[in-house]
Amino acid sequence: MSLQFISDSKGKTTGVFIPIKDWDKLKSKYQGIEQEGIEIPEWQMKEVERRLEDFKNNPDSASDFDQAMDEIEKDL
Repeated sequence: MSLQFISDSKGKTTGVFIPIKDWDKLKSKYQGIEQEGIEIPEWQMKEVERRLEDFKNNPDSASDFDQAMDEIEKDL
């Protein structure tokens, strides 16, 4: 794949150009890649909000990543 990176006047990468042939291959390999956004169901948004509220009310109850992985691996 021959990508071309687009930069602003300060040299910061601001975009990428993908040749149409490569884009067509990506579209066939990853169906749905053209979607601009994924709509999140209302029930899922409410669950995230509930969990964030729980965390705000009791931040000490959260585990860090390593603790969570240890707990998961313990049960395997």
